[in-house]
Amino acid sequence: MSETAVTPKSDLPGVADSELLAFFSETRDTPLAAFHHALQETLETAYHQRIHGRTREWETLFSRLPALASDTTRLDQGTITISAKDQARVPDNFSELLMELHPWRKGPFELFNTFIDTEWRSDWKWDRLQSHIRTLENREVLDIGCGNGYHMLRMLGAGAKRVTGADPTRLFLYQFCLLKKYLGRIPVWLLPLKSEQLPAFGFFDTVFSMGVLYHRRSPLEHLEELHRFLRPGGELVLETLVIEGDSRSALIPEERYAKMGNVWFIPSVDMLELWLRRAGFTDIRTIDITRTDPEEQRATPWMQFQSLKDFLDPDSPEKTIEGYPAPTRAITLARRKPGPALEKEA
Repeated sequence: MSETAVTPKSDLPGVADSELLAFFSETRDTPLAAFHHALQETLETAYHQRIHGRTREWETLFSRLPALASDTTRLDQGTITISAKDQARVPDNFSELLMELHPWRKGPFELFNTFIDTEWRSDWKWDRLQSHIRTLENREVLDIGCGNGYHMLRMLGAGAKRVTGADPTRLFLYQFCLLKKYLGRIPVWLLPLKSEQLPAFGFFDTVFSMGVLYHRRSPLEHLEELHRFLRPGGELVLETLVIEGDSRSALIPEERYAKMGNVWFIPSVDMLELWLRRAGFTDIRTIDITRTDPEEQRATPWMQFQSLKDFLDPDSPEKTIEGYPAPTRAITLARRKPGPALEKEA
């Protein structure tokens, strides 16, 4: 399938469209090529025909960004860092340009001495899981709900061969494009799609789904999708909200949970592991359970809206503003059952 099937839908340079063209071009000789046609068809209906109101603003921003050559990049540490070969060429208003992509939710980043203090200390989550997962060295990785790509870049820094992400939020796509503008051609791509819009890839070595499950009306369907994305023997890294309780316990919010209207099911760890077994996973183990701290998710100059402390009961911070248990997150690992040819490797 020719990569020209993906065409810009405006008279602007089309930064986001160019990134999608690069994806199709740069993955022609990879297992992803078998799914190009299906992805292009889905992008046509789910992405190109739905123009975001701020598209022109974001595209114009990219025409104002300086052309800077990076000297050093660090993807293997908490703050993803890009340094300039000639810092004197960085304009004085560079941080103001970056701020035009507010709010920055996942990070942190440091771009040419500008520190982006994001809402989430996403590095804390990475620190909790990285020593428990199987190696990412030379692995094909998929990140569902990848946001602006912070964790995808950490995956590449941990040795992944290729990292593909999916997230439908347009702002995150433009933040990702900005990062790639200065990182250059790296094997990391973001598809502006939901997980349910992706084909059943069936070849990824590792699939991440972090902060997605509770947003799905049917959590079992999401787990079955994740199962279909993995190769036999591949590893799932799942992070989600949980509550205390046994295998029959789950919270279904009456309306909102922590001011979020799109939270449908919050299971106990035992119920979550039961769901995973029902979805066909094996070797299931929960490696971390942590209550989210207001220092991990908070408002900053780079994300100036309400954040976690505003979602908690000010008199009883162990509860949400609605009276539910405060956000606690679990990280659970599982595998797709290996086929006969992979038993030895697994």
